[in-house]
Amino acid sequence: MQRLTEIAPLLYRALLETTLMVSISIFFAVLLGLPLGILLYITANPLLFRIKPLNQFLGAVTNVIRSFPFIILIVAIMPIATWLTNSSHGPVFASVALSLAAIPLFARLVETSFNGVNTGVIEASIAGGASLWLIVTDVLIPESKRGITQAITLTIISIVAFSATAGVVGGGGIGDLAIRYGYYRYDTVTMVATVVVLIIIVQLIQLIGDYLSQRQEGN
Repeated sequence: MQRLTEIAPLLYRALLETTLMVSISIFFAVLLGLPLGILLYITANPLLFRIKPLNQFLGAVTNVIRSFPFIILIVAIMPIATWLTNSSHGPVFASVALSLAAIPLFARLVETSFNGVNTGVIEASIAGGASLWLIVTDVLIPESKRGITQAITLTIISIVAFSATAGVVGGGGIGDLAIRYGYYRYDTVTMVATVVVLIIIVQLIQLIGDYLSQRQEGN
């Protein structure tokens, strides 16, 4: 109990750093991943804007980034991340790699959500003279709200897991605390505490995501 009291300030700071990393990463994942997911879907759909070479190129780039194990990805882009953030460590520095890993993941999840939209709805919109922009904004996205909500939930959980790995290269956060104190110093209490906190965070994110997803289904 005394050890828990001692590490409480460190755990609180690590939690704030993880929250910062996750917030930055999910912002860019949605900002860039949603348009990428839309492009992946419409360029493959013969009813909309099928451009096979563009779809293959976007798909290849997305798959290549997703193929990298995160620990290799974060090391590989360290020079770029250092240049962008003017730092070689810390949560903002780690957010560059986290965002890069999250964008293609979210894009593929969005594409999968769009694949679940009834083709008849799209055909009816086209027959009614709707533009591609209107089909995307008034048909695809509204019809996929539940799937997109689940995609955001899964992406956030993945980012939390990736952020723990970012601690290996000084990214900060709960993973960094677990490695520096729990692993290197053989501090079992700290290791267990960080694992419990990560489990609680993931469970809360999943519960909130499920609740929001059910509300979308109800609407």
